[in-house]
Amino acid sequence: MSVEIEVDPGEVGFDAARLRRIDRHFAQYVDTGKLPGWLVLVARRGKIAHLAAHGMRDVESGAPVCPDTLFRIFSMTKPITSTAIMMLHEEGALELTDPVSDFIPSFVDMRVYTSGSASAPQTRPAGEEMRIWHLLTHTSGLTYDFHHLHPVDELYRRAGFGNGLGARLDLAGCCDAWASLPLLFDPGTAWNYSVATDVLGRIVEVISGQTLDEFFRTRIFEPLGMADTGFAVAREDADRLATLYIADPQGLARRHPKHDEAHAAAFELPKALSGGGGLFSSAYDYHRFTQMLLRRGELDGARLLGSRTVDYMTRNHLPGGADLESLALNSFSEARNAGKGFGLGFSVVQDPAAGKVISSAGEYAWGGVASTAFWVDPAEDLTVLFLTQLMPSSTHPIRSQLHQLVYQALVD
Repeated sequence: MSVEIEVDPGEVGFDAARLRRIDRHFAQYVDTGKLPGWLVLVARRGKIAHLAAHGMRDVESGAPVCPDTLFRIFSMTKPITSTAIMMLHEEGALELTDPVSDFIPSFVDMRVYTSGSASAPQTRPAGEEMRIWHLLTHTSGLTYDFHHLHPVDELYRRAGFGNGLGARLDLAGCCDAWASLPLLFDPGTAWNYSVATDVLGRIVEVISGQTLDEFFRTRIFEPLGMADTGFAVAREDADRLATLYIADPQGLARRHPKHDEAHAAAFELPKALSGGGGLFSSAYDYHRFTQMLLRRGELDGARLLGSRTVDYMTRNHLPGGADLESLALNSFSEARNAGKGFGLGFSVVQDPAAGKVISSAGEYAWGGVASTAFWVDPAEDLTVLFLTQLMPSSTHPIRSQLHQLVYQALVD
């Protein structure tokens, strides 16, 4: 389904002329070749007040970004997987303190890297078991192959994870492979962006007895009317899929060198279903998901989570109330600002002044590596969604600029 404006901006506290500053600003990104195209959606009090698209979903063919364009949302998959885990938690199927090894036995007796190269790493026994809440908060000690910051990152690449999940393994096999590698730190002692949410996806499968795509479809997507979201694109929707681009050294968008491979793979269900980054979606669908969150677990009569569960997920869970700047071992665009903690699947603004970006305390958010982003601001009854397809997300300050342009348009 497509999306459309539902309310006059002035009726929900926006200045329409000021909202158009968003469009003019990001049109320059397209006109100068920094982005192929984009879509932005701003909703307040449950109604879409601003919707705009500019540029191309495929520059080479001249196909424009449209309201029904399909995007690779990459790590915006993570809040959906976290929602699935918390749905099972509400049913009593798991506790946040449960060891991961209760569900995936290979995670028993984990070891932590202490010194040495990737060729000869030295390790010791972990001082704490990895638990469900460690996965939800990225304090598990796991990592990603693409960080290139630590010898364990290299171990992931040597194990065949140089392009995300190992192409030869299913999700169960991936988890067993990650469990065989050392952790960066004792669980609960630091923050490192990682495959943790993929492990959560496997736990969803183990507990539910369903594959991750089946659980998502029957328990989340169908109740919310998210017909365009999944781990593969239907072939009849091929012309709706946005092309993937990558930034060159000058920050200009160029067709991704692996586009043909990625495009062909988009129409087949992958062997390993990535709860950390595998979904395709549309503006309509992800807007539905953010509205469910804003309404504290319910939308149009479909309740996925209890209201107190959403409140609990969207508070800071980092040890000692730390923010990401002080606890993170890696730095990337989703977690760059001070004053931002992390909940159960989302970054959470604790101190807007510390982050030096206009925002509200309690705002929660996440983004994807192709420069997609969303946030939910309960204090302002506001949701914002930005969709594009440029890797990596750190290329341009899209997210901070979008914040200042949205909030300057609020005048009530």
